[in-house]
Amino acid sequence: MNVNNAWEKLFEKYDIQNKIIQDGYYSISANEIKEFKEPRLMAKWDSSESLPQIFKKNKINILPDSRGTYILSDFKLYEKIPELVEHVTKMQKVEVPEYESIDVKNITSESNAINVLLLSNIIDDFLCADLTDNYVSTFDGRMGTGQFEYRVDRYRGTPLKINVEGAQCEIDAGLENSNSVVIMEAKNVVYPDFHIRQLYYPYRLWKNKVKKPIRLVFSIYSNQIYRLFEYEFLDIENYSSIKLINEKNYSLQDTEISNQELWDTYLKTRVLTSDDMNLTETPFIQADSFERVISLLEILSSEEKTSEEIAEIMQFDIRQSGYYFNAGKYLDLFEKKTVEDELGNTVVKVFATKLGKEINKLNYKSRQLELVSLILQHKIFNVLFKDTYNKGNLPDRNEVKRLMKEYNVCNEGVISRRATSVISWIKWIMNLTNI
Repeated sequence: MNVNNAWEKLFEKYDIQNKIIQDGYYSISANEIKEFKEPRLMAKWDSSESLPQIFKKNKINILPDSRGTYILSDFKLYEKIPELVEHVTKMQKVEVPEYESIDVKNITSESNAINVLLLSNIIDDFLCADLTDNYVSTFDGRMGTGQFEYRVDRYRGTPLKINVEGAQCEIDAGLENSNSVVIMEAKNVVYPDFHIRQLYYPYRLWKNKVKKPIRLVFSIYSNQIYRLFEYEFLDIENYSSIKLINEKNYSLQDTEISNQELWDTYLKTRVLTSDDMNLTETPFIQADSFERVISLLEILSSEEKTSEEIAEIMQFDIRQSGYYFNAGKYLDLFEKKTVEDELGNTVVKVFATKLGKEINKLNYKSRQLELVSLILQHKIFNVLFKDTYNKGNLPDRNEVKRLMKEYNVCNEGVISRRATSVISWIKWIMNLTNI
């Protein structure tokens, strides 16, 4: 039974929706959840995109208040990650010391990303630390939160007071220098938002343990670029008082791509397909974020995954997992194979193709231009790129839809939705350069 079905069963059995309407919240135990599926799979979603459908539909969310109980209500729990507005060529480029065990072109885990943050002194630069007083790693891992209470905003307008006693939290990195303690949440996948609990619960735990000020850092490493955000809580007892106070981006590679290099890539790329749906088995794209296609390529270049594993890692629902697989297949980056797992069971797994792995190994500049070339091998993107490059404006939505109909790339009922993805991919290409 998948997570969506399990929560539908729980909502039905315990009349959860009506209880929340009547009482403002519903408390559920891990044992009650376990009747349908393991609680660890049912109560932790790092991005709102991965919430079960019944949660999304009714604006419901879930918080742990002890090691064995959870509270459901119409909570507002996620903080939107700001769009990347700084162009890559403007980012501070950092040098990483040469170690045989560190490959900056193949940082595949959150722990490796943290190691490079420390080795390169990125974190010290971001937090304006004295170079003679660098941050050092002092704690990490799963911990009990202890006891505290707080308020959290809800869609109905009135906050709810939560009492926490011995819930669990997990800290990716805890750092310290003579001036402050840092709690870091690190991701190596691009998400649209993040769960505030990932910073708030560790903050409340360590606020009672140390006397120094605590600084809260959210880090994203993807496509050889670090994005760092520093947050604070304006009111320690208010979960929803989170505020972004600093952000900065760092590159590990040469990121300068000129307009001429982009145009040269177009000139040397031959159109290989019109994407006529009657002539191809690969569905036309429905994946708005090309950055997330790259994130998935980085993951699959390290290890093959099932669709369910992809959904969990990328914080997709299972349908999105299929969309992003098809986006990679569209570019010959991903493929599916039927294999045997360690128990001898037959499973379908998603792999990075040989081409995908080769592209993933490239440095930033070469990787982006190779990906652009793969996109421009498709007629609609080739035509739209040339038009966009010459006019200097993103393509008109109606023109995109007209071309999609002309080239017969998908059924008319989904043209409008998939036109959004087309425009997003063209925008990604054009944003590669501003020089």
